[in-house]
Amino acid sequence: MPDTSAATLMTAEDLLKLPDDGRRYELVRGKLIRMSPSGSRSSIVSGRISNRVGPFVEQHRLGFCGDSDWGFILASNPDVVRAPDVGFVRADRIPPEGIPEGFWPGAPDLAVDVLSSSDRFSDVLEKVQEYLAAGTRLIWVVDPDARRATVFRPAPAPVTVGADSELSGEDVLPGFVLKLAEVWV
Repeated sequence: MPDTSAATLMTAEDLLKLPDDGRRYELVRGKLIRMSPSGSRSSIVSGRISNRVGPFVEQHRLGFCGDSDWGFILASNPDVVRAPDVGFVRADRIPPEGIPEGFWPGAPDLAVDVLSSSDRFSDVLEKVQEYLAAGTRLIWVVDPDARRATVFRPAPAPVTVGADSELSGEDVLPGFVLKLAEVWV
């Protein structure tokens, strides 16, 4: 594994070249961060959200939806690469040459992070701020244990909704509604 001391920071390209060891990583200001595996509940909730967003995106030809393996380069020098549990990029942002081979160069339009028991809320808020700073227009942070979700946008302030609420795709996924009661386990 590459040296990630203060003198040697990793780049997005270095991260992409790491051998597949079965683990997930993100890059935060050039430092490699190992992601803990998700617990059962958060993994199932994430899958249920992806299984609703993905088909809607395809049916309406809105762009592309991916899961937690899709890395987004949010900043450079030092590099920040984040991988939301569910990410969406609008069709009009797809380059003429097609989907890039490596990490997506920029932020997703929608990022969904599903909290697991190993997540620290301060780390999640840091991710939210990185997404917003890079241009993400809508972020859903879903908490399966508390059965609530917080919606972040560039403005106004975040809004937290309860277990039986709905999340709207707003102008990012026009017409899409996620009923939270359908994703809880």
